[in-house]
Amino acid sequence: MARFMHKGLGRIVSAFSIINILLVFMCGCSDSGSSLFQDRGLFNNDAEDESDSFDSSFNDVAESESLSEDGIYINSGDTITVGFSQIGAESDWRLACTNSVVSAFTIENGYNLIYDDAQQKQENQFKAIREFIDQDVDYIILDPIVETGWEGALLEAKEAGIPVIIVDRRVNVEDDSLYTAWVGADFYLEGARACAWLDAFLDKKGIDKEIGIIDIQGTIGASAQIGRSTALLDAVEAHDNWTLLAAESGDFVKAKGREVMEKMIKEYGYKIDVVYCENDNEAYGAIEALKEAGYRIGTDIANGDVLVISFDSTREGLELTLDGTIAVDTECNPLYGPILTQTIGCLENNTNFQKESYVLESQFSADRTVYSTRIDGNTYKVTILSQEIIDERVY
Repeated sequence: MARFMHKGLGRIVSAFSIINILLVFMCGCSDSGSSLFQDRGLFNNDAEDESDSFDSSFNDVAESESLSEDGIYINSGDTITVGFSQIGAESDWRLACTNSVVSAFTIENGYNLIYDDAQQKQENQFKAIREFIDQDVDYIILDPIVETGWEGALLEAKEAGIPVIIVDRRVNVEDDSLYTAWVGADFYLEGARACAWLDAFLDKKGIDKEIGIIDIQGTIGASAQIGRSTALLDAVEAHDNWTLLAAESGDFVKAKGREVMEKMIKEYGYKIDVVYCENDNEAYGAIEALKEAGYRIGTDIANGDVLVISFDSTREGLELTLDGTIAVDTECNPLYGPILTQTIGCLENNTNFQKESYVLESQFSADRTVYSTRIDGNTYKVTILSQEIIDERVY
């Protein structure tokens, strides 16, 4: 912690001024790994209530003129220098995540930000980390494309005395001292909530026929893919009448989602009852493919509809949920910027903090059949969607 001690409190006052989310207990708590931002059952769907707390004025950073040709954005402040290695700009969710971080780490808030777009390649993230080390940044923020293979790069940062904060996806390393903190979502819980909604929906509708499911997975090896895919596998195993017809990666992008869906339609045809898309962009592509093939999309699967499940809850995804095209959309909150500045604030002040923290997340449907689900004894609210809710959201 010696590296943090020379920093002055006055340097981070402006950063703290933007934090008006429920983070007040973060500093001063132990690093036991329990969650501050999500009580894993009782928080239900409060995430959208804090939407006004976040500044999304930095629009579409991945396409901004401030980016150099090699995908690097640099603020030029004179205080805390932060290197941020982002996966890329593959989805609406990713852009919202990047915008949140860049909007929080501004000159006005007391930061130099060096932003690097890895363009979906882990080797680019290795390169970015080493460049951050050469630039002697104060902190590194890493959103890892996959979980494995990080020991070498993280060890280099540790030996250089630079704290690494992992955001969104996880890293799988034997020595967790290689990174300082992790802030992200419970991807398995997201998947479990989606499957619990489907279970409750089928039960209330009295549908007990065989249910054929297609899983359009995310990037294989990414934390979101692992959690959401595993939750679906567990749910299928728990239901005798659920069959996972096939699972194939759509890489979290629309074009690949459509490609996978077209392939599955040819192979499984009208055996398909449910399409479980592991993010909204994949869902957009799958929906296009289903419509062009003449399938009806909706919740009347007893009479031939294909029911689409999605994740992320971006604005476009929620618009499709409102009109019934997506049956249920489980949120993955991308607004990490203020949480990350709060984490760095704890480090700057040499204050105890949690090693791992989860963000608040909601679940949305326009269908009024299911209002809540139960998982491991906890109740999770399903928000019945309206246009007003969509209009109030940041992303």
